[in-house]
Amino acid sequence: QVQLVESGGGLVQPGGSLRLSCAASGFTFSSYAMSWYRQAPGKERELVAFITSAGASTDYPDSMKGRFTISRDNAKNTVYLQMNKLKPEDTAVYYCYAVHAFTGRGYWGQGTQVTVSS
Repeated sequence: QVQLVESGGGLVQPGGSLRLSCAASGFTFSSYAMSWYRQAPGKERELVAFITSAGASTDYPDSMKGRFTISRDNAKNTVYLQMNKLKPEDTAVYYCYAVHAFTGRGYWGQGTQVTVSS
């Protein structure tokens, strides 16, 4: 059974940091590129960060560059998102997404809430 379980969300003050984790099981993690998306209330889901299956390359939307860092540990079947200098507009549910490098098959996690507020 495929599972992607996010953790690490919570309430943080503006300017603070959080580290999200996404633990994968039920599929060959090292064959899947991983992404983090987020969705704020009333808004569409948007890409936050992307990392290739081996972790050799990463990519971010311009608005996230310099504040967010995606990484992965294929030995632990886990992908991380380090978020620094958080802003209230970063408040959203954060989801991890796995996509197979060749078939395009994808899996979503259930999401973890991040709230940035004083």
